[in-house]
Amino acid sequence: MRFRSTIVSGALLLSACGGGEAPPAPPPPQVTVATPLQRDVVDWDDYTGRFEAPQDVEIRPRVNGVITAIHFSNGQDVQAGQALFTIDPRPYRATLEQARAQVARAEAAAANARQVTQRSRALAAAQAVSKEELEANIATQRSAEADLAAARAAVSGAGLNVGFTTVRAPFSGRISDRRVSLGDSVKDGDTVLTRLVSLDPIWFTFEGAESFYLKNLRQAARGERGSSRNTANPIEIQLADESGYRWRGHMTFLDNNIDPNSGTIRARAVLPNPKRFLTPGMFGRARLLGSGTYKALLVPDEAIVTDQTRRLIYVVNRENKAATRLVEVGASVEGLRIIRGGLAPTDLIVLDGIGRVRPGAPVTPKRGQIKPRPEAQAAPTSPLQEPSSGQATAGAAGAQ
Repeated sequence: MRFRSTIVSGALLLSACGGGEAPPAPPPPQVTVATPLQRDVVDWDDYTGRFEAPQDVEIRPRVNGVITAIHFSNGQDVQAGQALFTIDPRPYRATLEQARAQVARAEAAAANARQVTQRSRALAAAQAVSKEELEANIATQRSAEADLAAARAAVSGAGLNVGFTTVRAPFSGRISDRRVSLGDSVKDGDTVLTRLVSLDPIWFTFEGAESFYLKNLRQAARGERGSSRNTANPIEIQLADESGYRWRGHMTFLDNNIDPNSGTIRARAVLPNPKRFLTPGMFGRARLLGSGTYKALLVPDEAIVTDQTRRLIYVVNRENKAATRLVEVGASVEGLRIIRGGLAPTDLIVLDGIGRVRPGAPVTPKRGQIKPRPEAQAAPTSPLQEPSSGQATAGAAGAQ
């Protein structure tokens, strides 16, 4: 009995160790795949800058005197030619009247000299006066006429000074506060009365990196995009509290040198500002046309895997096995990411289940579709290195 029990126990042990079947392998992971979305897009380069007044002047008097009236409220909008200050005009009016009296005296002297010369010419024809006397009378007439011209010039100068006693806005814009009060004495060209800036149109000034400048130069050389030095490239601007680019203008200036200290070049755009909402000194983020229209492949940001400095996308081949593609990414458009290289339009990219995918391993693909989506639904992405464009828009750039 003991021997038989030992044999049975050994048989059970052998059955437990090797006699059973191996568990089945897990099925390939199921993933959603789709071909990249194709769109005609335009790249936009990102910049930051501030708004600036095209005309910005300190208003100073052009005559000496005492302030007798102030005709504006601090910070209001004014029109070209509008009166701002009055300087006591009485001394200048008196000078003007004196100059006019001098003109009357000079006119009388000139008229008398002309009559004397006329008589002398008649007498000289009859040889009743000498030639020397006639020449003297002619010289006296010319001197009187010169005195008359000087007197008239003095009237003109005095009239200008009277006009300068009313200080007017040289252009339409927004006035600052007054820097003088009633009764203050002001000095010609020295005293600052106030400051005036123009608002419509308004400038947006910014600096661009040398890498962007080089990229744009090469695009212009290839005929893809005109240089902002001689092309009114469209620009769109977003204010600090805005989520979209609602302010539109065009480029008007690109500097002639790159600052060796900062490695940037100055640039400027002009924007209409009819409601005068935009104010000099205001901060803005701008996107400038960065390319011509081209066909691009778009994928969701979550389909892109970051491996240190590399960007990878999983694709599924004809044998339903996963493989990786090293890709070059671009700007964001319609909530998707532009793929600049490394991907074909027919590639089936893995959209979800990426954590279960291994290169060379089989998968169970399920066809899906990539659709545009609002920017608010786009996954956050890491910043791009210059000179890649920061944004893009679908379709051709509209005329501004």
